[in-house]
Amino acid sequence: MAKTGVVEGDPLTVKEMELKRELQRLVKAILSQEEINVDAIDKTQQILLALKELKLKRRSSSFDLPFPEEFRCPLSKQLMRDPVMLASGQTYDRPFIQKWLKAGSRVCPQTQQVLSHTILTPNHLIRDMISQWCKNNGIQMPDSVQFLNDEGLTEADRDLFLSLLEKMSSTLSDQKVAARELRLLTKKMPSFRSLFGESADAIPQLVRPLSQSNSNVNPNLQEDIITTLLNLSIHDNNKKLVAETPKVIPLLVDALRSGTIETRSNAAAALFTLSALDSNKELIGKSGALKPLVELLDEGNPVAMKDVASALFSLCMIQDNKARAVRDGAVRAILKKIMSNVHVDELLAILAMLSNNQKAVEEMGDLGAVTCLLNIIRETSCARSKENCIAVLYTICYSDRTKWKTLRDEEKTYGTISQLAQNGTARAKRKANGILDRLNRAINLTHTA
Repeated sequence: MAKTGVVEGDPLTVKEMELKRELQRLVKAILSQEEINVDAIDKTQQILLALKELKLKRRSSSFDLPFPEEFRCPLSKQLMRDPVMLASGQTYDRPFIQKWLKAGSRVCPQTQQVLSHTILTPNHLIRDMISQWCKNNGIQMPDSVQFLNDEGLTEADRDLFLSLLEKMSSTLSDQKVAARELRLLTKKMPSFRSLFGESADAIPQLVRPLSQSNSNVNPNLQEDIITTLLNLSIHDNNKKLVAETPKVIPLLVDALRSGTIETRSNAAAALFTLSALDSNKELIGKSGALKPLVELLDEGNPVAMKDVASALFSLCMIQDNKARAVRDGAVRAILKKIMSNVHVDELLAILAMLSNNQKAVEEMGDLGAVTCLLNIIRETSCARSKENCIAVLYTICYSDRTKWKTLRDEEKTYGTISQLAQNGTARAKRKANGILDRLNRAINLTHTA
């Protein structure tokens, strides 16, 4: 009994047999002749191309065969290549349901049921049934390893991902190999980061070696896991997921204090990228992250300085974190670095942000910030740094009358504030004129008295 996909008398089959016979004749002729027959070789190439075209035609026509309805994707209406189940229990072809979810839909297309999660579970039963049906009908299914979804991931990528996560619960040797591989993959393949969003257990599995109550964590393993979290947090869709996964932020906070300097720096960088969401800023602030960030800043290791400064700046955009940072010693640590001419421009931006906190302003005055900031205005060529300096001085001027004499002496000697009122940025001009107005009114009141 002939198979449905390759029927005797089928024009494609007859043509294929004729081409194969001609190919055999030409190959024998080429092999039997002492001299190379160029015409025979050309004809051989043409027959091979014709056979390839027939193969492709048969493959495309095979999919026109009627197939069981349960093999049809409800979205594409085509035979499924990679069937997966939604939380609703309905099965779809992976690339089409992924496209549906990526567009923001959070209901099942078939049942309109609100999905409790968006994890896609491979439907191995349906896949095996489709594979057997294709085999019975002479249809060659695309290899699942070669089948790409819309984010460029193959089924082999997913299998590798799952096997690496399993190793994170194995021996230390397996954990180290798997963590290093996950670190490299999430760095090189942005699409690989999205896999962590498809499983509720993926991130907990990743951090499990650090979550166990073991004070002797291997430093290389810790560095690779923390760096993987950093790579994941770069992916916009992961920011909320990573931050809200229990233990992740506490582990990042612990990493700020321990491990290699690269681990501590990457933990700070991860907190910075996660803090792009305001809801994450609050979570990170409440976790106690600001104190170890300030301590790392105070240490002054050049590897970590930029990442720490970026994290502090982003986190202090909300008022509660400003108060936490001031309480944890941020003003003293920042001024110490500025006075040492370390990352002045970046740290001035944080100082200006903190200057609407009254306790911070008082500390700045006590720690000699006025003289330091006036010196920077005179010496720097950076307009933004001048602007941040004068913004801080403006706040100090309006809250601490004891600093007016220093400001007046500076103005008499160098005309620093007047020059900025004429040549600074729009904001710097406003702040400089505000200080000058305040000083002039104080002088007038003194004369009147």
